[in-house]
Amino acid sequence: MRTAEQVTFGGSGLDRAADLRGDIPALAAVMQDAATRTTVLWKGKPLVIRSGDTCSLARLPLDHPILSEARVAPILLGREDGAARFAHDLSAWVPDTDLSDVGAFIDKSIQTHPTLPEDHGFTELRGIMTLLSARDAELAATAKAILGWHETHGHCARCGAPSDVTQAGWQRVCQSCGASHFPRTDPVVIMLVTHGNKVLLGRSPGWPEGMYSCLAGFVEPGETIEAAVRREVWEEAGVQVGEVRYLSSQPWPFPASLMFGCHGIATSEDIRIDPNEIEDALWVSREEVMDALAGLRQGLLPARKGAIAHFLLRNWLADTLE
Repeated sequence: MRTAEQVTFGGSGLDRAADLRGDIPALAAVMQDAATRTTVLWKGKPLVIRSGDTCSLARLPLDHPILSEARVAPILLGREDGAARFAHDLSAWVPDTDLSDVGAFIDKSIQTHPTLPEDHGFTELRGIMTLLSARDAELAATAKAILGWHETHGHCARCGAPSDVTQAGWQRVCQSCGASHFPRTDPVVIMLVTHGNKVLLGRSPGWPEGMYSCLAGFVEPGETIEAAVRREVWEEAGVQVGEVRYLSSQPWPFPASLMFGCHGIATSEDIRIDPNEIEDALWVSREEVMDALAGLRQGLLPARKGAIAHFLLRNWLADTLE
């Protein structure tokens, strides 16, 4: 697919600086470099700078006073224009505001820190992902995913003892049994399933009313991507799929997935949903999808802009899946 790397969170060409991760003297040097900057996250929400309808990822110097509130060591994200980029987790900070929306499927709340300008705020990544540049989006997604992994993997999976952070945040080592642990990424297939002029869409319980998207599911151990596509569509909607081809991928740090976008050709149309998997599924014509994306069809909200499902649907409508 010629436009594969235009998907959100992909294609910025970030230098991930793997050569620095285990080099303690080099890491110490870059942390003293005046050009080094860090991104800051609170509860998985990146710190961004808002100006009207524009949004950019904040990059703070390492001597900024807000960083004194970080309770864990920073993570090396990579290099940008030759200078190191880190991520700090400020989740221990408690804002003096209503936090009821934090962690919700749609979190429109913004948390502002008293040491920062008013245009700086911690904002849910889903809501701003299409406003960020490709580089800002990749840095934010990487920081969110790796910090989320550390938050939930502080103990050794082999013996249960606490593990220590090494490799500038890209490894944890158990001092009790010596086991090494690396950031987790969960492979997920997401399918543009078509039959003639129609596409198969479904919705999960708890989604906003009327929202439909491409079917998706986790790849199981010992399974190919193609087999996972056929199995998931059959399990969720009772539709048989024949030919399957890979189109594009998208890192999806909610919390730690890598989405494999595929095109599947259905060999049957009858739908028989599994209510334990999805709430509803339906065939939608090309014209109906176009109307939905234009906001002209009531009761049918397409996948949110920035998600790979939206990307696949738009390319299907434009006949640019090749």
